[in-house]
Amino acid sequence: VQLQASGGGLVQAGDSLRLSCAASGRTFSTMGWFRQAPGKEREFVAAISRSGRTYGDSVKGRFTISRDNAKNTAYLQMNTLTPEDTAVYVCAAPHGVISWGLMGSRGAYDYWGQGTLVTVSS
Repeated sequence: VQLQASGGGLVQAGDSLRLSCAASGRTFSTMGWFRQAPGKEREFVAAISRSGRTYGDSVKGRFTISRDNAKNTAYLQMNTLTPEDTAVYVCAAPHGVISWGLMGSRGAYDYWGQGTLVTVSS
């Protein structure tokens, strides 16, 4: 089982970027994105399941998570990026079905990708 994140890069403040997370080996009911900036803890960004989508407070209104089940891929559309969004973005998925309340919890996720770096310059 693998989660392969891609799409990161260097952009300027105000720009947009779309990340992809391609899953292989199995399908997942929930897929999520987390990010980790230097010196900071891993932070929940967004997650999507059959129940819906949920976002971290710092990205609400700017980021949109989606998925293409036929491609077994999740996407993270990031708009109006700021330097505070600079981080390694990691996609993750839980082994089974998790409750809505746990979708933002790191401990609920069992599979983690390698991450893709997003750098936003001011």
